[in-house]
Amino acid sequence: MIPLYKPYMPEVPLVDEILHSGQLAYGKYGKEFERLLREFFTVENLIVTNSYNLAILVSLSALGIQPGDTVIASPMACLTSTQPLLSAGINIRWGDVDPATGTLSPDSVLNLMPIKPKAIIHNHFCGFVGYVDEINEIGREYGVPVIDDCIEAFGSEYKGRKLGNTSAIQVSDITVFSFNAVRVPNTLDGGAIVFKSKELFEKSLLIRDAGIDRSCFRDSLGEINPDCDISLIGHSATMDEVKGYIGSRQMTKVDWILKRQRQNALAWDQILMNDDNLIPIKSKTCQPNYWVYGTLAKNKSEAIVRYRNKGFYASGVHINNNIYSVFKDKSRLPGVNEFNGRFVALPCGWWADIENADRI
Repeated sequence: MIPLYKPYMPEVPLVDEILHSGQLAYGKYGKEFERLLREFFTVENLIVTNSYNLAILVSLSALGIQPGDTVIASPMACLTSTQPLLSAGINIRWGDVDPATGTLSPDSVLNLMPIKPKAIIHNHFCGFVGYVDEINEIGREYGVPVIDDCIEAFGSEYKGRKLGNTSAIQVSDITVFSFNAVRVPNTLDGGAIVFKSKELFEKSLLIRDAGIDRSCFRDSLGEINPDCDISLIGHSATMDEVKGYIGSRQMTKVDWILKRQRQNALAWDQILMNDDNLIPIKSKTCQPNYWVYGTLAKNKSEAIVRYRNKGFYASGVHINNNIYSVFKDKSRLPGVNEFNGRFVALPCGWWADIENADRI
């Protein structure tokens, strides 16, 4: 069966050398990975972290969001996106989603503004880009920062620009990416954060490294300098050299991976013209990365069983997080219910050759 997810791993000949080098902490390869990512997104204010969880936490800390504060988020997201918020003591109010895309509904977000949220976390569901201009305009109008949750949206484009590119006029304050094993690219685990603000970027460099300013942390003898103050609550979030090296190697193939996935999507477009049950998710303003190929089914369970019987691991991918008691918000959201009841993902990754899959 063709799987829905499959980790990509290029040749990594220097891993053993790095492991025995005595230099495993963030350094040469972590910085090289950051450089390649900055070139990919055409940005300057970008850092990498050792996990997506910590990428979220560093972002929240940079914004000064405190335990007890409230943020707006989408329940149609990976638990890896939403659980870190709870671990930081943050209250979540769920926004509804557009049932045609699974992404945050601007009207729903606008209706929640009276709760005075400290941030809007805008998930781009399974790589399908949401209402970027509309959500960012709400954030700007109310003075609320917007975090683009691109856990599955590396390489996805909105109006011709990659998510994370900060050259657009209407751009999010922070964009967060995941390099978990099944993401593109992957570093086994890891994350990256792009900041619109240079000030937040420079603050995040300290937060990522336990609040330490490395320029003064050691004295002339190499001892910890008592005159170097720690003024920020930080995290141990720097990326190690093995992950940095794997990420650097991944970046040599990421354009090819995205191209293959978009070719597979075009093949699915043609195939599903003859399927009365599945409707492809489409947008005039976005170019998904096609981490998966998203559809809306008239009969979800029938579609999943039928395509699995054909040898394609179809799945609903996520379930709406507002069903879980841990979040303490079981609001009934009609858009979420409709979308969750219809969404079916089909394999579309670099490993699949959909155009020549005779089993369809």
